[in-house]
Amino acid sequence: MSNSRPTRSSSSRDCPTVDGIRQIQRIAVRGAEVGGVPIARALPTRERRTVGAWCFLDHAGPTVFNGDDPGMDVGPHPHTGLQTFTWMIEGEVLHRDSLGSEQVIRPGQVNLMTAGRGIAHTEQSTGTQRRLHAAQLWIALPAEHADMAPRFDHYPDLPQWLDDKVNHRLLIGEFGKYRSPVLKFSPLIAMDLEWQDDGYLQLPVREDYEIGLLPLVGAFELNDEKFSPEDFAYLGMNYNSIGLKAAKGSRALLIGGAPLNEEILIWWNFVGHTRQEIIQAQRDWEQGNSRFPDVNGDVGARMAAPHLPWSDV
Repeated sequence: MSNSRPTRSSSSRDCPTVDGIRQIQRIAVRGAEVGGVPIARALPTRERRTVGAWCFLDHAGPTVFNGDDPGMDVGPHPHTGLQTFTWMIEGEVLHRDSLGSEQVIRPGQVNLMTAGRGIAHTEQSTGTQRRLHAAQLWIALPAEHADMAPRFDHYPDLPQWLDDKVNHRLLIGEFGKYRSPVLKFSPLIAMDLEWQDDGYLQLPVREDYEIGLLPLVGAFELNDEKFSPEDFAYLGMNYNSIGLKAAKGSRALLIGGAPLNEEILIWWNFVGHTRQEIIQAQRDWEQGNSRFPDVNGDVGARMAAPHLPWSDV
């Protein structure tokens, strides 16, 4: 999945206070289509570029493929300076990359591709399921790791537990006594929260983390304010807990992390810390440089990059 606008990280991490009450930044998600699947993009937006090191968040589906529709089909495309993080809720997607990895991701699993200095990959629906529901996020790599060797990791088993009639799945990071095995290079958390019955959850969070919440299914009251899947809620920092009320079957994705405190530039499928890094990455992709080897398998034509947006290129 890709981002086609140049963006810089936002430095504002404080939400305003009105009449002594801290406000939640409400960000309308943007509708788009990726690989034939409708998505709702929560990050990056004009209002909010990053949450910790999280710099991209697409909510794909839920979608039902009809007739001969092949489902998701994202052709060969490159990445640098980031980790792609895919959380599968329904359906199956086949990941292939230029390292030779070939892995089907199924519900309840995470695929993590660390692009580092450069990798190419594809994503295609597979299996007999005619539904797709997933979240794909990008994690910006800190400058000291941005040029690392690429790698791919698959995580079929993640910590989960039931508390206050809410099923918690810890996708990355630490929460209380639980630890996710998912590789990270900066302090992060992501949790899938699914209500097994109508109810209220008081969820502890770290005060030194920025916190964001995206409803995936159903409506939520977050600190007494209503949010739906059309909204991304940014809370900022300095909370030690948040209150969530929802009906049975509702589901939300909570993300958070310590501020990266580095400038992050995003253009198309590249993340970098300087404009020159991104310009060079795009030129290498366009010229077929060995930095981005071919993806094995019948994966179609390489994706064409949009024109670089800077006048001095």
